[in-house]
Amino acid sequence: MKKRILILFVSLFVMTSINAQSITGKWKTIDDDTGKEKSVVEIYKKGGKYYGKVISIVDPKKRDKKCEKCTDYRKDKPVLGMEIIKDLEQDDDEFEDGTIMDPENGKIYDCKIWLEDKNTLNVRGYIAFFYRTQEWLRVE
Repeated sequence: MKKRILILFVSLFVMTSINAQSITGKWKTIDDDTGKEKSVVEIYKKGGKYYGKVISIVDPKKRDKKCEKCTDYRKDKPVLGMEIIKDLEQDDDEFEDGTIMDPENGKIYDCKIWLEDKNTLNVRGYIAFFYRTQEWLRVE
């Protein structure tokens, strides 16, 4: 009987720790066309919601780039250091009801994020039924 209880306890602990993986941390963004790393985005929790900002840009020629196509307060601000993910709320294993901004075109999309596994983050930007999902990779 004690052995069964121990096995049950260990099983629940393992399942809980798998589900409790955090989206916070640093993530490599990958270019859809080339498959090469573009930047590193750090996701963090602030005031019960999740945010993401660009903390590194791989291409040295783009490190000083400004968001010329942005239409909000980010217009003509440096992309490096820019908050591109805002106001995500956790709903079980998904994070949603926030937005993501694409610095390439300045467009803002609804956003949903979930972990594929502990080192792969699915990031979806969408408007109504139209969406694009990227895989970001955790920086070790």
